[in-house]
Amino acid sequence: MPALSRVPPGRAGRLWLRRRQAVAERGRAQLDRKLRILLPQQQSQRMRASRLQQQCADTWAEARTWVLRAALLGGEDALRSAAPVDEAQARVSWQVVMGVDLPIDADVHFPAPSRFPAANAAVVPATDAVRRAVLAAVRLAAAEEALRRLDAEVGVTRRRLRAIETHWLPWLEAERARLELALEQDEQDDGLRLRRAAAEGGTR
Repeated sequence: MPALSRVPPGRAGRLWLRRRQAVAERGRAQLDRKLRILLPQQQSQRMRASRLQQQCADTWAEARTWVLRAALLGGEDALRSAAPVDEAQARVSWQVVMGVDLPIDADVHFPAPSRFPAANAAVVPATDAVRRAVLAAVRLAAAEEALRRLDAEVGVTRRRLRAIETHWLPWLEAERARLELALEQDEQDDGLRLRRAAAEGGTR
């Protein structure tokens, strides 16, 4: 909180406090609105990440099964000959939600398949299964990153809102009440001095 000496004395201090109280109220309203928008996004993203975790586990289990079949039928040479020359490229789609950059989805561009013919009947299904598993893993990574960013932003927003509600606004209200009381006392003292002066002037 600002030091008490920073509050200007008298009516200037009243105006100073009113302006800062209005700013704090607007800040509280904006942070509350931001939190009400982010929380459903956070919950939705948490559910999506959980769903993608299961999908990723399922697709990798299927991929392992097909890769093992291809290896059993043709050995490691069958797997090496099926590998493409180029690497896969992940593409992430982004969206800004209340000032937070979120990876909302991801896709994978897979290179052309190997020029060599499939060594056995399991190679093509194994390749397809691995591609599905890679795509699921990339989408899961994007969902988990989005959730991490939402969790961080929700935490920061809650801390800022709590600081305004439990520290800043109460301090401003207490200072304003203290200043109003001092101003009222000053006005009473001024009125009393004026009455005394008037009374003394009348007796002369």
